[in-house]
Amino acid sequence: MAAIRNFFKKKKLDIKFKTAGAGHKLTDEQPTPQLSTHDSGASASRQVVPPTEAQKAAAEAALARLQAPAPAFAKGGSTAVQIRMRKELEAERKAHRAKEEEEKSALSGGPTVIDKEGPPMLSVSGIYYHCPLVGHDVLPRDEMEAKISEFLYAQSVEEPALSAALIIRTLNKNQQAVKTCVDTLCKYLDNIIQAPDEEKFQKIRTGNKAFQERVKCIEGSLRFLHGMGFSEQRLPFQDGEDDFLVISAEMAADSGRLVQMKEVLTNSEPIIPELDRGLQVFSPSANVTKFELPDTFYRFTIEKIKKEAIQRSQKKMQLRTKAMKERDKQRELRKYRFTLLRIRLPDEIIMQGVFHCFEKMAAVYAFVRENLVNDWQPFRLLTGDGKTFDEEAEPSLAELGLSPAAVLTFAWDAQVLQEVAAERGGLDKVEHLRPEILAKLQTL
Repeated sequence: MAAIRNFFKKKKLDIKFKTAGAGHKLTDEQPTPQLSTHDSGASASRQVVPPTEAQKAAAEAALARLQAPAPAFAKGGSTAVQIRMRKELEAERKAHRAKEEEEKSALSGGPTVIDKEGPPMLSVSGIYYHCPLVGHDVLPRDEMEAKISEFLYAQSVEEPALSAALIIRTLNKNQQAVKTCVDTLCKYLDNIIQAPDEEKFQKIRTGNKAFQERVKCIEGSLRFLHGMGFSEQRLPFQDGEDDFLVISAEMAADSGRLVQMKEVLTNSEPIIPELDRGLQVFSPSANVTKFELPDTFYRFTIEKIKKEAIQRSQKKMQLRTKAMKERDKQRELRKYRFTLLRIRLPDEIIMQGVFHCFEKMAAVYAFVRENLVNDWQPFRLLTGDGKTFDEEAEPSLAELGLSPAAVLTFAWDAQVLQEVAAERGGLDKVEHLRPEILAKLQTL
């Protein structure tokens, strides 16, 4: 519906405007951009530490290399050159760290003891969500849902009917109860639209059992009725008085407004937090197949999964029917909630992203494509043994055997790659990831 589309369009523009920063004259110096206070994925837990003397020396050495004239083979700005430079910088840092440790050891009169039994570094720090409608924050699900709730209630003054309809759809978990409430509210609207002068349709007794069970129990329903024009009043009922919601004859006669409210109610959809991919980019590493996943990836506890693995090995010794095997298969698919995928590019750079287990390969292809320099260039995703996963594949990631973690290999379409390489001047000049994505490169 146009009203809902316009509402979302306006809010997205508001967010874009607010995040653009303070205004300035064209003659003023450009303000220094502020870094985000929150970054998703494993980097969320990292803290900024003042550089040591060794790190400063390494940085100065790197800066000197960057300012020196580039050799002929590096002028293309290829990924291979960037990787080599990063490796050299890392080697210098390690050398300086080793020297610092030797100095500390000499001063203390003994060797430095390094604890090698600490907890393993998680491949991803947790599961995070974002919602473009309410801003650019990346938060755990409960915090993002709270932010969406705050956003919807903040719209009540500007768009009371639409915000109430979205609250009904978004903030209530029982979808069957939501459907019952929406059907009942639509019935109220239809009665008034069809018979605006009928007095019995202009009031609702709030103590009525049907109203209590079908409408009042749903968050946002009373706000929607207030948006229709209903207000609380005490009216005579039987031998005394009772609480009613009453709409005035004037408000009831405005059928055009009521028709529009019904359209908003029936066409609105819940605002659902979107899973943040937690994009990370790693330099070539032999650790690409090593995963340490947080408990949130599993629907069951680790202990229960281990117990089931033992039971499964025992069942293999027993005769099992086809139906029993199918039940075991379905239970296996329900074990995991998320999957962590690493995509190895032709230059051995590794992309990492988080997905729901029920998502399909199309989501993985879209994730990869949006981070490529040439997003139009066809490519394939393969397993280690060369099996191609089709972009339009119907099975879920879990059904494809990619849960809870897997490594995929990226391959350009060979014919198109040759054409691009010829145009660029060689295969080593073909870039893969966008520069701003490659700038996030870290060690796995």
